Amino acid sequence: MKLFALILVLAIVGVFAADEPKGNEKVKGYVIGIDLGTTFSCVGVYRNGKTEIIANELGSRITPSYVAFTEEQGTLIGEAAKNQAPSNARNTLYDIKRIIGRRFKDSVTQREIKSLPYKIFNQDGMPHVRVTSSGATKELTMEEASAMVLRKMKATAEAFLNEPIEYAVVTVPAYFNDAQRAATKAAGAIAGLTVLRIINEPTAAAIAYGLDADKKSGDKVSKKVLVYDLGGGTFDVSLLNIDEGVYEVEATNGDTHLGGEDFDLRIMSHFEKLLEKKAGKSIKDNVRAMHRLKREAELAKIKLSTSTSATIEVENILDGVDLKETLTRARFEALNQDLFKKTLRPVTKVLKDAKITKEQVDEVVLVGGSTRIPKVRALLKEYFDGKELNLDVNPDEAIAFGAAVQGGILSNNTGEEILMIDVTPLTLGTEDEDGVMVKLVHRNSPIPIKKSSPFTTVEDNQQSVLFRIFQGERSLAKYNHLLGEFNLAVPPAPKGVPEIRVTFEVDVNGILKVNAKDVGSGNEEKIRITQDTGRLTSSEIEKILADAEENEEEEKQLLAKIEARKELEGYAESVKSSLISVGKKLKKSEKKEALDAAKRVLKWLKYNKDRDVDTYEDKKTKLEELVNPIMTKLYKQQREATKDADVQDEDEPADNKMFSSDDEPEEEQEHEKAGEFDEDLDRVVEPADEEEISME
Repeated sequence: MKLFALILVLAIVGVFAADEPKGNEKVKGYVIGIDLGTTFSCVGVYRNGKTEIIANELGSRITPSYVAFTEEQGTLIGEAAKNQAPSNARNTLYDIKRIIGRRFKDSVTQREIKSLPYKIFNQDGMPHVRVTSSGATKELTMEEASAMVLRKMKATAEAFLNEPIEYAVVTVPAYFNDAQRAATKAAGAIAGLTVLRIINEPTAAAIAYGLDADKKSGDKVSKKVLVYDLGGGTFDVSLLNIDEGVYEVEATNGDTHLGGEDFDLRIMSHFEKLLEKKAGKSIKDNVRAMHRLKREAELAKIKLSTSTSATIEVENILDGVDLKETLTRARFEALNQDLFKKTLRPVTKVLKDAKITKEQVDEVVLVGGSTRIPKVRALLKEYFDGKELNLDVNPDEAIAFGAAVQGGILSNNTGEEILMIDVTPLTLGTEDEDGVMVKLVHRNSPIPIKKSSPFTTVEDNQQSVLFRIFQGERSLAKYNHLLGEFNLAVPPAPKGVPEIRVTFEVDVNGILKVNAKDVGSGNEEKIRITQDTGRLTSSEIEKILADAEENEEEEKQLLAKIEARKELEGYAESVKSSLISVGKKLKKSEKKEALDAAKRVLKWLKYNKDRDVDTYEDKKTKLEELVNPIMTKLYKQQREATKDADVQDEDEPADNKMFSSDDEPEEEQEHEKAGEFDEDLDRVVEPADEEEISME
């Protein structure tokens, strides 16, 4: 028999033993809520009596779940990583959530490998990725890759709150199994976060809906709410009974491999075939071409939510062949009709498990970016006999909103009275001597839950009992998902005499712990794992954390260098822009000197992208020394030009004052500085070899 929790507890007990606050213990600082999505992630926090969704450095409230490794810019995360993906597809990671916690031989993993451009290989039965970064090969676990996105969310929150963040609530699909939940929690630890709670995405969305409904009605609502969560890579349906602040999940179902990414692939496949038919060329083996098509497919899908047609246009997609085709909404719906209808099956199962009819559902709440697709909404509305769908919550932010509220509760930072009662998505049990699945925790059981059952030996003088833990709904254990196994030693005795107590315990995070105890001898086993279930061990996590600490200084230096280069470039561009727009407000000689200097710096930067911080700062200082007096003069003249006309000398036009005799000595000084600057740049931007412009 094997245990889900068992593995988890055993593998990472040292890391997560203190995750959950005890009793009335108060967590110090904010507890952020993170929606770790397949395609986009979002972070929020509860403070000052309200929930705030936090924008990233670009002002966007959602961040692409992309990680890229580059030669010149180091590691990129978010929008920057996604933007460069077509030109660096083999070193850009995405759709990590679809693989995390799965074994390499898992059918889903194998299916993903065929569609992803980056290298995924097998190491000890688990999928790892191999990329090239700054000329060196780098290998990562899926947890490490996911941790980079979580670290980005952590940094976004820290910049907003202006203080370090240690604690978080992270959401996962309701249909994530224990290995996937544990892997997500391990990713949080690698990112430097203590994950206090793992909650299901539909439950988090229901909290967002419930609080919004309470606010609008002025009182606590009591409703049966079906949350339909169709995101970028996963799909969940949960039915909740919301009753005066109590959120009880009555049933849940879904598909951890169904979402917007699958719709994109259908579009791509359609245009692959069209291109091959028209041009006689296939792009399937061209990674760059496929990624460019993927980007266009995603944009077209988004546009078709508000328009009846979209244009797919990729210049020189392959060997001089251009792709320019129109995709209509009708064609898009036809390509994905079976996938859209597939989302209705879990809805039916949830209603059946909860033993209610469609008419008894008070609200159908839509969450996830893919619920914006008109056909998805139409099918769901038709399924519920014309019932209006609830679109009140933001589909991109609702899950992070709910997670942030839960974070506020755990930190005692909210006055909201909310009790969440979630359920187990699948049945948990062990295998008997006949191979039958002995079910201890049934599907849709409220959690936390603890169930025990007696077992005994099946042979005389048997000295150990093998426990294998499974998750699934099949009657025969071998058809369910094996989570792990361990042996319990027992004293020799006639068969049937020993009494063994097996206990399954599912905590608030949906993570299972299993133990077996021989009542007679007192022998007890909680976790002796003979088969890995896909979790990182505590030693592996410690190694990853140590590696991160070891490379922290190097990464800081790289970031400082990039920032210094950006500052120099930004300043030079600003000077150039300002001088171009001044017209005749400066003498031609002054304008030319400063403008030429800015242009020469920009030219130098083009060939010097990897210099040290001091070099960039020195260049910026010298440019400022030349430009600042000229710009100061310009601003002074502009202020004088805006003075009231009656203050000016009627006999002398204001324009004639712009170059007074008092300025001449200053102009002479500027020429001297310009000469020094030009002399310096002559050594920098006019090399014998134009391929590299040296700083020397």
